[in-house]
Amino acid sequence: MIPRSLGGRLLSAFALLALAIMIAVGGALFVALRGLHQDSTLNTLSDVVGSVLPQVRDAISTGQLRGTVVELRDQIAQRGYQLMIVGADGHLRSIEGGTAFTGVAIESDIAVGGQTSGSFRLQDGPYLYVATGVRRAGAAGPKGIAVVAKDQSGALALADLGRTIPVVIGVILLIAIPLALGLSRSVTRPLRRIAAATADIPSGRAQPLPLEGPAEVRELTGTFNTVAGELEATRRRESELLANLRHDLRTPLTVIAGFAAALRDGTAKGKNAEAAAKAIEEEAGRLERMVAEVGAIERIRSGEEQIRPEMLDAAQVLAETATRFGARASAAGVELATVTAPGAALTIAADRLALDRMLGNLVENALAAAPSGGHVVIQAGPASLPGGIEAIHFDVIDNGPGFTPGTADRAFERFWRADPARAGTGSGLGLAIVRELAVAHGGVAHAENQVPHGARVGFTLPRVPWPGVTGRSAQASS
Repeated sequence: MIPRSLGGRLLSAFALLALAIMIAVGGALFVALRGLHQDSTLNTLSDVVGSVLPQVRDAISTGQLRGTVVELRDQIAQRGYQLMIVGADGHLRSIEGGTAFTGVAIESDIAVGGQTSGSFRLQDGPYLYVATGVRRAGAAGPKGIAVVAKDQSGALALADLGRTIPVVIGVILLIAIPLALGLSRSVTRPLRRIAAATADIPSGRAQPLPLEGPAEVRELTGTFNTVAGELEATRRRESELLANLRHDLRTPLTVIAGFAAALRDGTAKGKNAEAAAKAIEEEAGRLERMVAEVGAIERIRSGEEQIRPEMLDAAQVLAETATRFGARASAAGVELATVTAPGAALTIAADRLALDRMLGNLVENALAAAPSGGHVVIQAGPASLPGGIEAIHFDVIDNGPGFTPGTADRAFERFWRADPARAGTGSGLGLAIVRELAVAHGGVAHAENQVPHGARVGFTLPRVPWPGVTGRSAQASS
């Protein structure tokens, strides 16, 4: 059964690996040791044959071969070996002349004094032999003698393994157990910390974890730290968003409630009643616009609406935007102008309604920020996005107070305003919509302060929306 825990699986894997190593090492050692023992036995047999060969040759010359061989057989038998003769047909025979090993044949033309060795198997097990020639080819009588011994190399090799394997097991355990435990802990400890820290995320107590363990675990820990940080930042932004939303809702609701009470108790009469009703209508309209803009952002993000790109001339779009806001700028005493890069082709594939709204939101904010007698400039020109994508930038520049230090990057957050007092009738969602529509086109939004004062807020769109962008967001309805 596979262990459920990662540590158990690692330990099991090491145990199986150690077992496989022991089997492999044991098999290799057995083969090597058996070969060594066979070689040792054959060398001994060769020495024995070499020691009796002179006596056998003397016995042949004197005609006393049988008696000498019998005497030598008895001497060799005391050492655990058998002395055999090699017949003319190459079969091993006992001294008495019978066929001791039927079917076992060796070379019958062994050179006098030469040796040959080999092995054969009988019913009672394997045997080793070394034979030497005692007569020349063609001579009558036995051609040679052989010393035979039972092959015990396998048993001897197993005995050696019995003494060696415990040492191998001890070494493997001595090395593998600490290694397995260390590796298991190096992996499971960071994972346990991640699991414990994950449980702390809902309560907001999750802390960055140290990057420890293997590269994959460190990568996972780094990813967790990033996700935890993003979740914490998101939680803070949600808290700020809710606080800002409560603030923005409180004013119109207070106005509506106050004037409604005045109408109900008769405090507001005549023209005052008309003014109260008008104020209620205006604040209700403000609430309606706020709800509509929040819904617009969500529709853009969810992709419920599709952008519908068409070829547009950026210079013409800027001119029409200036015309739309010309009267409002004049009433506020603000000069409104457009600037485009001279000689540059400013054609772009974008959603016309979305582009109009993006520029409109930027101009409205700039007119609200610019002082009387100030100026607002709408400009466009060639640009590029990461990856070398051809694009066009649209910027609206004013000479108002600009952003307070360190707040320009928050300009596109929902319900955030640079004005600490949060004055004005805006919803705080205009720039958030600009950013979402820019992203929907495959572009980006940007904001920065101008020197010596003022702000530049705008967006950069690719000349052609990136593939698949029409499947995402659409222009928000007004």
